[in-house]
Amino acid sequence: MATRIAVVTIFPEMVMAVVRYGVTARAVQRGLLDIGCWNPRDYTRDRHRRVDDRPYGGGPGMVMMYEPVGAAMTAARDAVVGESHTIHLSPQGRRIDQEDIRRFVQGPSLVMLCGRYEGVDERLLETEVDEEISVGDYVLSGGELAAMVVIDAMARLIPGALGHQASANADSFSNGLLDWPHFTRPESVADQKVPEVLLSGDHGAIRRWRMKQSLGRTWERRPDLLRSRKLDSEEQMLLGEYVNERAAPAGDPAVIGERSK
Repeated sequence: MATRIAVVTIFPEMVMAVVRYGVTARAVQRGLLDIGCWNPRDYTRDRHRRVDDRPYGGGPGMVMMYEPVGAAMTAARDAVVGESHTIHLSPQGRRIDQEDIRRFVQGPSLVMLCGRYEGVDERLLETEVDEEISVGDYVLSGGELAAMVVIDAMARLIPGALGHQASANADSFSNGLLDWPHFTRPESVADQKVPEVLLSGDHGAIRRWRMKQSLGRTWERRPDLLRSRKLDSEEQMLLGEYVNERAAPAGDPAVIGERSK
């Protein structure tokens, strides 16, 4: 059964560009992903097809109106059939992570509301939205780009969408860690050589090297991820080796003592 996503947006052509390229295009072509857009302008009652108005209380900008947006959301939910989960892409939402993406893929059909202007009438968010999601602590002109990010991330986790499903299992954040370094031909570039272990054919050694690099990169670049992840004995050993190989630790030394708690 296809993963169904319904997007409520005043720029459907923008969102649908995501289905024309790469992994998302392949998922749609294989019938694994079904994406549709509902435009609030199609549910207006005036000849100008207005979906926004001035905010009560004054102030700059415009606010998306309850009625046309709400009608589009109702139509979107009706179209996906069965149970659905509605999210609003907003900088005020909780920052999304890989676990959220996995939850969306495994859950019911997803309805995405893409806000514009100064935002959406709060009454609509309170009554029609299950949760608000942010793709980062910055502001975009609208929710469309954020929706496309979520769609692309979801497509990677749909079985059959990738050429090799193991690619998704090895992605950064799939196991709570950053990815290890990757190399391809030629073996030597500008006096920089591929690590010998990757040429050894020793699969056990390669696995350990990759895990050590993954742990080390996470320790250096995102120590916060290690604080929330309990390491097993092998991971503790490999991370310890990585840290000891660096004369001047770049990460948070406190993490080393906390990682196994």
